[in-house]
Amino acid sequence: MRFWSIVGERPVVLRALKTAFLVGTLLAVINHGDRLFGSAMEVPVLAKILLTFCVPYCVASYAAASALRQQRRMEARALDKPT
Repeated sequence: MRFWSIVGERPVVLRALKTAFLVGTLLAVINHGDRLFGSAMEVPVLAKILLTFCVPYCVASYAAASALRQQRRMEARALDKPT
């Protein structure tokens, strides 16, 4: 199974979105809380905050797709072995 097709599967995308929302929110508040709750929001800061959400999404997608690919390979090998 191809890695990128697994990354695009609905369960992988949904899990990664949930992870990105939770972890990204925590990181954004920790790293940019003073600006989030302050008066002015500048474009470079907003870009950094958006990137803060992209990183956990990518990590969660990679981890889930890698685990699923390995699991499917092991299942395929088990089916190929004679009993």
